[in-house]
Amino acid sequence: MKTKSVAFVSALFATLLGLAVGLVAADKTAPAKPALKRPTLKVDASPVGESKAVVTSYADALENIRPAVVSVYSSKIVRQQVPEFFRQFGAQGREQKQRGLGSGVIISADGYIITNNHVVEEADELKVLLNDEREFTAKVIGTDPKTDVAVIKIEGANLPAATLADSTKLRVGDVVFAIGNPLGVGQTVTMGIISATGRRVGILDEVGGYEDFIQTDAAINQGNSGGALIDARGRLVGINSAIISTSSGNIGIGFAIPVNLASSIMHSLIDTGTVARGYLGVSTDALTADMAESFGLKANQKGVIITDLNPADGPAAKAGLKREDIIVGVNDKPVTSRDDLRLVIAQTAPGTKISVKFIRDGKTQTVEATLAALPDDNAPDGELLPGLSVAPVSDAVRRENRIDPSVEGILITNIDASSPYREIFPPGAVIETINRVPVGDLASAKRALREGRNLASYYYRGVRRIVTFLR
Repeated sequence: MKTKSVAFVSALFATLLGLAVGLVAADKTAPAKPALKRPTLKVDASPVGESKAVVTSYADALENIRPAVVSVYSSKIVRQQVPEFFRQFGAQGREQKQRGLGSGVIISADGYIITNNHVVEEADELKVLLNDEREFTAKVIGTDPKTDVAVIKIEGANLPAATLADSTKLRVGDVVFAIGNPLGVGQTVTMGIISATGRRVGILDEVGGYEDFIQTDAAINQGNSGGALIDARGRLVGINSAIISTSSGNIGIGFAIPVNLASSIMHSLIDTGTVARGYLGVSTDALTADMAESFGLKANQKGVIITDLNPADGPAAKAGLKREDIIVGVNDKPVTSRDDLRLVIAQTAPGTKISVKFIRDGKTQTVEATLAALPDDNAPDGELLPGLSVAPVSDAVRRENRIDPSVEGILITNIDASSPYREIFPPGAVIETINRVPVGDLASAKRALREGRNLASYYYRGVRRIVTFLR
């Protein structure tokens, strides 16, 4: 019996020679960027609607948006790893260029493009090919691994741009089209329907992601990543991202990021370079049937129960919420699970006032809470462990600290005197792996950490060491 696998749908083509291959970590250190001007978007929020006319072709609906769907070619330099014995004599691995293929959607006439984070991740160079064969060099404006959204930009004027729909108005059964460049064959349109909305399938669990996928049976294959999911009126409703398959090919289970979510992430990346997410300050647990009955509620009551207020003076506590309150809605949206609450809070900007509907002592009440900002785990540098700060090993950092070219990882930039890790890691050391997983930035290092005992290897003054530590 074939096992189920989850695959992102960008194609990666490479010819790697020699021994084991190690990837050169991307230099994610960048100077402060000047404020960017938000793109002007074309938005049509009206529902698709119903028509009694027999539709024999969707060519007219797709004609205007097809030029806005582009191919995204990425390349990065990889270095072949050389055994430690040979490195002692100055031997270095050969560098080779690795290429990848994905898709993207132009969403403004001045060249902003939405695609997937995994299409552009660690790329040294990006090329964008339009449907009319024009080619541009693109720069990365910002990425958000937690939603798999990336924003890139090409320099141009009067470029073809997609019209955005309101993805909250999608219904199961709506006709949709997937457009992209699957397997490099050229722009391809496939047709299907909306199979489900609000899907959470664990594709982004490794990065603690936020999933609210549109599921479709429109054929999506490798190379479609970052391409467009279009409704029957030719409007953008989603950004194609991943498939579930038993064979790494399309079997009719594809997933797209709703355009409302993607455009919200895009605006935040353009405005600040990061994603500002709301934070309520509660720990919760699912409300089971047994728990509901113990609170004197019906067994089928849905919601999440507050198990703790963290921090004690956070937004939830200031709003008057207490332990054992049962949250059942936020801003008129029902909350039936912890994922529901996490998603709606994260999609709301810090500083926003929200209405929280909850049950206390069998009575339904409503309070207003002002959200705080969720710390950004996507930042390239910052605090990895209490009192221990790290930064990527960029070329500049490598030269300044005289770090061997073969060493890849994150540099320990500071350790507080009170840090419990001061006796374990020396400042200036380069952490190469955590729990045998190579790390290149703060986000990947945090993902590699686990509760309890951890194993790390680091390079310091020409010597590699292995240490254990508790988290």
